[in-house]
Amino acid sequence: MKNQNLPSWMKQLTGFAGIIGASALIGFPAWAHITSNTNVANATQTSQVAGKVNTAASPAPTSASPAPSGATQAPTGATPAPTGAAKDIVAIASGDAQFKTLTKALGSAGLVTTLQGKGPFTVFAPTDAAFAALPEGTVEDLLKPENKAQLTKILTYHVVPGSVVSTSLKSGDVKSVEGSALKVGVNAGKVTVSGANVVKADIKASNGVIHVIDKVLMPPDGM
Repeated sequence: MKNQNLPSWMKQLTGFAGIIGASALIGFPAWAHITSNTNVANATQTSQVAGKVNTAASPAPTSASPAPSGATQAPTGATPAPTGAAKDIVAIASGDAQFKTLTKALGSAGLVTTLQGKGPFTVFAPTDAAFAALPEGTVEDLLKPENKAQLTKILTYHVVPGSVVSTSLKSGDVKSVEGSALKVGVNAGKVTVSGANVVKADIKASNGVIHVIDKVLMPPDGM
């Protein structure tokens, strides 16, 4: 069909349509590029948001390590032993290998409960070697029930009321629980008690103090 036969208004419409079509073709690549970038950007943002959501939703890793197999646990209801708690005089003596005879003698004399009491007491404690130095058969006789009063007299002669550490000891007489005086001598840092040497001083107990001596002390009126 020839355009010359078309009415003038159709020629204008056809030309206008051609301009629009050309403009659309020219603009399509730019529009497609913009749309593509927008889609990519939107996809990237969506991925990032999804990643944050997933990260937030995931539980935080625990830092607690599982208990190793074979680990020992405290028994249920067990009371922990107090740290740094001092033992009483009897507990210290009975737990020391050098006081076996003294511990046995305290039991025979019935003084265990007394020396487990509040006190405080200062005990000049003879070692097993000191008891062994007594005449043969002396310890065995003292441990007999019929000699309990005599044994008690000897043992209480080794005890002084109060807690007296070595730095507080001075030369002179100190009254014992038995009633007689102990003769204390302090010279050049060495301490003696009624002729016995203090070989180890100031063993602290919850109810007093123990000084180790190398000789069994006998009251002035003898055995």
